[in-house]
This record gives sequence, structure tokens and C-alpha cells, in this order.
Amino acid sequence: MNAHFEQIEKESIHSLHFPTADVLNDREAISQRNSDLNRALALGNLEHGKTRIFFEDNQSKKVVETTIWGVTDNAIILKKGVGIPINRIYTAS
Repeated sequence: MNAHFEQIEKESIHSLHFPTADVLNDREAISQRNSDLNRALALGNLEHGKTRIFFEDNQSKKVVETTIWGVTDNAIILKKGVGIPINRIYTAS
């Protein structure tokens, strides 16, 4: 999945703009994304492990390697309160 995703630093995420449309349209893929995010949250909280998050803003597809600190109904929370809307995430691994 990595080939078309631009690597960015988590410090840059706060300046990105996210459309409201979901990047996924398949119900099974959306369910898998939720499972991936919850697994990444557990990894971050229990082992302080980093996760690669594949997502898309209003410009391009991006990937960031960071720790997920929280998951809400609508977003994942990274360090310093930075968030990425869940509907803009492809997967986390």
C-alpha cells in the first residue's frame, strides 16, 4: 500500500485540511479499518509502539508513523491533541 503515499511528519498534520467524504466505500473495508485502529490504539497504550497510518487529506495520500493515543467516534488522537478524521484513514498497520 505504501507506493503512492507521501511520508509526512506528525507535526505537519495539524495544518492539513480534511474533506468530509469517506475514503472507503466498502462496508467490510470500513469494519477492517475500525479493527486496525483499535489494535493500533492497544499497541500504543500497552507497548508504546508506533503505527503507520495511511490517510488522505484534500491534497494527496499520506502516511505517518506515530503512536495513537485515543480513538473517538470520529477521529484518532495523536500526541499533543492532533487528530485525523477516521473517515479519511485507509488503514493502520
